Amino acid sequence: MCRQDKYIWILAAVCIVSLFLFLGEAYFNTKGEPREAVVALSMLEKGNWILPVNYGVDMAYKPPLFHWCIALASAVVGQVTEYTSRMPSALALTVMVLAGYAFYAKRCGREVAFLAALLTLTNFEVHRAGTNCRVDMLLSALMVLALYQLYRWGEKRMQGVPWTGILCLSGAFLTKGPVGMVLPCLVVAVFLWIRGVSFWKIFVRFLGVALASCVLPFVWYVAAWRQGGDEFLQLVLEENVLRFLGKMSYESHENPAWYNVMTVVAGYVPYTLLVLISLFCLKYKKIRTNPSQWWPRFREYIRGMDDARLFSLLSIAIIFVFYCIPKSKRSVYLLPIYPFIAYFLAEYILYLIRVRPVAVKIFAGVMATLSMLLLAVFVALRLGVVPETIFSGRHAAENIAFMRALETVPLDVASTLVVGLMVLVSVACFSMLRRTDFRQGHYMAIAVVFTVFLSLDGLFTPTVLNVKSDKPVADRIAEIVPEGPIYSYHQNQVEGNPMRQFTVNFYLGDRVVPFDAYIPTEGYLVASSEEAEIFMAKNTDYQLNEVFDSGHRSCDDRKVLHLYQFRKAE
Repeated sequence: MCRQDKYIWILAAVCIVSLFLFLGEAYFNTKGEPREAVVALSMLEKGNWILPVNYGVDMAYKPPLFHWCIALASAVVGQVTEYTSRMPSALALTVMVLAGYAFYAKRCGREVAFLAALLTLTNFEVHRAGTNCRVDMLLSALMVLALYQLYRWGEKRMQGVPWTGILCLSGAFLTKGPVGMVLPCLVVAVFLWIRGVSFWKIFVRFLGVALASCVLPFVWYVAAWRQGGDEFLQLVLEENVLRFLGKMSYESHENPAWYNVMTVVAGYVPYTLLVLISLFCLKYKKIRTNPSQWWPRFREYIRGMDDARLFSLLSIAIIFVFYCIPKSKRSVYLLPIYPFIAYFLAEYILYLIRVRPVAVKIFAGVMATLSMLLLAVFVALRLGVVPETIFSGRHAAENIAFMRALETVPLDVASTLVVGLMVLVSVACFSMLRRTDFRQGHYMAIAVVFTVFLSLDGLFTPTVLNVKSDKPVADRIAEIVPEGPIYSYHQNQVEGNPMRQFTVNFYLGDRVVPFDAYIPTEGYLVASSEEAEIFMAKNTDYQLNEVFDSGHRSCDDRKVLHLYQFRKAE
């Protein structure tokens, strides 16, 4: 199919352009990305690929598959960079998009499969995860691939051994723990049970799959336990059991159940806007069915669904409900349901094109207008017509720095091309809106979204976020202290989730270590002025002298970073 199917090659090209061209443009600017990247850095520098220690004392919170991928990619170029750290996520998203197309093309037709793949790639949440150095995109891709493979195994009446599915489940387990193995098995098992397969047959076969999927992770867990001992076991318990039960030793992303609804609605921007617009364009029929018949009719509707649709619906419902149970909730936990939502959304868009194309026309016009407004704001900033006085309050200085960065950023060939492409596609979209034939208008709307993401990744977002990053501070500290450890000190240390200077530590080559873990007699300390005062109050026998005031609020804890030299009094 791949050689004759033009869609697969178009998708591959779109993935390469949208994900890989500007992957390393933005410095690390949140604590999450350098926290993962520094684990791979520790692997390469210290040679411990089982349970590496970073920040002097910290074990990684997650299993190591994602960090192994970063380390392998970085070993090729000789160092861990922003690009190599984000590459596993981009590759995982690319494979997930192409595999999703292949899965649905075979069962639902190429057009809906192609559209679903484009929607998966160009919604906000998935695109962000695919260009970040976080474990979530790799985990989600492996879970989705496992779902596809187990479904295929079910089509064959569970004959043979689904080795590819087992490897994907093992990989998901080694990315973020047992949840990556449990959920795909649960979804496909429920699907087969609804389709009339014997419960005990499902139980026995999936128990075998689950046990086989645990073999590789078990080898790593044993090796890691031999290195980390009880501390490692407590970390595993905290992350995989207590997190689900809401009994962690510290608060971690605790949110109510409705939070998951809002994150999916927000995460599917801009296509949630299309759905909203369409609600005002459809014709509605009065509901005549007696409420007592709703449940039987719903059951009949479920039974009448074709297998691919039912499987997709169950994938959404079961994974969504599962992640509503624990107190800990984050938008990225729901990434595995996005390809399946894209399938239903693709069918809905094709329906709108047939019966209510005006909804898609309005959406395309809104996106093209927003694209041109983004360019107009950028031009206004470049011309200096936006006064700094529009900003006020505690974040005014930072916002002014963002604006100045956009005013002065040099426009190279690449950034000029992405801006030009955004203008060209928007103008083409406006031209198409005037035609009576709008059968391919949904692709033009997606093209506008694609160019907006491309301009954000290639020009606007890196320019702004690099101002926020701690990298310049780390570079200056490296000039002052070119070698040896640099100590950190934080107030309000939380057991199990201590605050760290993750970004500064990464850019200093994992040289930052906590003061309290070593109690040195002299050295350099990176801390905020408030923390320096607490340090002196608790360590009265030390002298502390400021060496460097960065004037920069850290992207990790939003406190202004200072470098101090300390010495213990004789």
